[in-house]
Amino acid sequence: MPSPHFPRAAGRLLCAFALVLPVASLAQDTLSAEEQRIVAAVKSNSAAALKLLERAVGINSGTLNPAGVRETGSLFRAELDAIGFTTRWIDMPAAMERGGHLAATRAPGKDAKGKRLLLLGHLDTVFEKDSPVTPWRADPDGKRVWGQGVSDMKGGVVVMVEALRALHTTGLLDGTTIALMLTGDEERVGQPVEKAREDMIALAKASDIALSFEGMSRDVTGAEFVAIARRASGSWALEVKGRQGHSSGMFGPVSGYGAAYELARIVNAFREQLREPNLTFGAGVMLAGTEVTYDASQSKGSAYGKTNIIPPLAMARGDLRYLTAEQGERARAGMRRIAGENLHATSATISFSETYPPMAPTPGNARLAALYSDASRAAGFGAVSVADPGSRGAGDVQFVAPFVDCLDGLGSSGGGAHTPNEFLYTDSIEKNAIRAALMIYRLTR
Repeated sequence: MPSPHFPRAAGRLLCAFALVLPVASLAQDTLSAEEQRIVAAVKSNSAAALKLLERAVGINSGTLNPAGVRETGSLFRAELDAIGFTTRWIDMPAAMERGGHLAATRAPGKDAKGKRLLLLGHLDTVFEKDSPVTPWRADPDGKRVWGQGVSDMKGGVVVMVEALRALHTTGLLDGTTIALMLTGDEERVGQPVEKAREDMIALAKASDIALSFEGMSRDVTGAEFVAIARRASGSWALEVKGRQGHSSGMFGPVSGYGAAYELARIVNAFREQLREPNLTFGAGVMLAGTEVTYDASQSKGSAYGKTNIIPPLAMARGDLRYLTAEQGERARAGMRRIAGENLHATSATISFSETYPPMAPTPGNARLAALYSDASRAAGFGAVSVADPGSRGAGDVQFVAPFVDCLDGLGSSGGGAHTPNEFLYTDSIEKNAIRAALMIYRLTR
């Protein structure tokens, strides 16, 4: 469906990405005495943090398992209550068939200082109640663990909680303005999306910066990457009509080309004419025949036809991803134009929807990446780079990107997301909790 949001001015956009952008240093490269205390606090609780993660992963919280989502929310709610946050559970209407969201806030009182932060994560996973994936399995050496949502993104939620716990333990949360939103439907956003994300957007409008704890990318060399941009996730639907007739009249002045050839022409013209960096448009399903049916709720369709008949009906459904609102509109305009340049005796209509708006790369987002990299270097972990936005899927941070500067990818590191082999590097919990705690501390001074 159309996004209810409005992009920030196009003049704030960065230049197009190559593959990876380095980040420039903006802050101190050493730890203060207070920051050394933060690091020590994170390390002192690392064993307990992994136990918390094991408990969370042991709860099935597939998006379509509302009870499991709420149980996972209760687990983390207790942790946030214990460190001084005011928490509330946000139920969604029953018709949406979603578990709801966990929100938390910390009022600064009279000592308000620094930036107002919104921290984002999600409680749900892609693994539903009937999933055969083992909830938790650890390497004998303890370096990796496998499990349902262990890195996407229960590990990220634990990183967030442990960073906040360390700041609370050291007394450095006092005077900060921090809100959290842990959604229960990130993997399959409830409809209508405006209702599903209205509370998150309200928190964003009362904040200056959003930090999202989706997984941190780590390549085979050990290099690590955060995200200052994520492409929109939308879709397109193409309906084509032709003039039914005997196949012997194909290409003639009466029968024309039929719906199948017109469908093929349109989809191939998308490929030939519209390709550009950071723009993709997949054709996920295509059907043609004398009878065509498609059930969007089941993502299934059927077609009937005979070889000696010119098919009068055809359809296609596809994915559309773009980095900026301007790029998205340019792509839609091109697709509409191509769909309207019909072969003889055919016609076509195309429609669009957007589930996740784009998180465009902005100077403000780049500055956050630089601050994060500084904190990483100061902690002795080395620099962190900015990832190619095409390397990531869609995420909740995109709903708040039109309103605040954003940084994503601050959670745990692992791999195999959305597969039976999803795993997490156990060292990333402590390491990234330290980085996040330092980042939050520096932003809220």
